[in-house]
Amino acid sequence: QVQLVESGGGLVQAGGSLRLSCAASVRTFSAYSMGWFRQAPGKEREFVAAISRGGLNTYYADSVKGRFTISRDNANNSVYLQMNSLKPEDTAVYYCAANPGPATTRIFLYWGQGTQVTVSS
Repeated sequence: QVQLVESGGGLVQAGGSLRLSCAASVRTFSAYSMGWFRQAPGKEREFVAAISRGGLNTYYADSVKGRFTISRDNANNSVYLQMNSLKPEDTAVYYCAANPGPATTRIFLYWGQGTQVTVSS
């Protein structure tokens, strides 16, 4: 069983920054690649970023490249999403997800409850 809890969401003005955190309760955190997804009302859930199990490889949606950075701290069972130069289009509920394998398989089986990010214009 994998439990994920996101935090760090909130209201920020366009151009601002926000750092999301995800705390994982799992026996072997390093066995999971991790990802961030987001979903706005009336829209499909979309991929934002992912990071490999060892943290050496990262992947980003084109819409956030150059603005968002995903990282992880395996010693603390945590994954982060640093969001800079935020745009109103980034407004969504952000979800942390875990994949019991390589990030390239993109099979995320476990999900957190989500944290709201609202970017005002």
